[in-house]
Amino acid sequence: MNAPFKTDKTAKQKPGLTLLIAAPRGFCAGVDRAIEIVERALQKYGAPVYVRHEIVHNKYVVDQLREKGAVFVEELDEVPDDAPVVFSAHGVPKDVPAEARRREMIYVDATCPLVSKVHRQAERQIEAKRHIIFIGHEGHPEVIGTMGQVAEGQMTLVETVADVAKLPFAADVDLAFLTQTTLSVDDTDEIISALRARYPDIVGPKADDICYATSNRQAAVKQIAPASDLVLVIGSPNSSNSLRLVELAERCGTDAKLILRAADLDPAWFEGVGTVGLTAGASAPEELVREVVDQLAEWRDVHEETLFSAVENMVFKLPRQLLD
Repeated sequence: MNAPFKTDKTAKQKPGLTLLIAAPRGFCAGVDRAIEIVERALQKYGAPVYVRHEIVHNKYVVDQLREKGAVFVEELDEVPDDAPVVFSAHGVPKDVPAEARRREMIYVDATCPLVSKVHRQAERQIEAKRHIIFIGHEGHPEVIGTMGQVAEGQMTLVETVADVAKLPFAADVDLAFLTQTTLSVDDTDEIISALRARYPDIVGPKADDICYATSNRQAAVKQIAPASDLVLVIGSPNSSNSLRLVELAERCGTDAKLILRAADLDPAWFEGVGTVGLTAGASAPEELVREVVDQLAEWRDVHEETLFSAVENMVFKLPRQLLD
């Protein structure tokens, strides 16, 4: 006669973990459009298609496109004259497409339409004979591209309120301000307030330059961070909007980690942690979010909750040359 089945009471149960997943998160309309532009260019022209700079700031996305035949370069002089080239979503200085036209190259501009809007605003302010104060992070591709829309000396970069105090302009100088699209909403408001206090007649854009996706993802972090013991942000170290999410969570008093993907997770981070917030920067795909959730589920008994702070339905048109 078989012995009765006995339950192993010594088997350990995985401790529970509440996972607060931010919504919206991940890809924005500009990133979706840029990736599709590269994919359609590969279909239309065949591999290789060259891309000047990372199409978006995410290694996983760049590696996937590289496997399909995209070749990423830093400058246009690395691209053969007869090869198609795509300009990244961050935008490029005016002299880059001018050089492509001079060389009679096939090029496709994947600049996010919201960045292109800032470029047009810069041109209008210069036409109005105003000097532009540009709020942004020095060296970021979007800043380089935007400052490259006007002649040298027509735009001055500021990064902090302290920079505003150092500006050399008199109060009666005709000034305008514009901003990078991926900044901290709160920090930018402080800088704009300092500009208006020092230069009451400074002209600003009719609508906020910080893009809807950046604002929405920051609002979502403000919702999940206070209820979390730890916030995980999926994104690249060179992604401005992802870095701002980490900073925002920390300002809410919550420890935060920037990770590229699940392989970056350290089990030690979760000791004594009962609730984790999870979000992704605008250039991080949803599959990396699920990869992180799956890894956490191997270590803990995960209970997922999605917290919605906004619904996004923005779609940007593709360049006409890829719709033929």
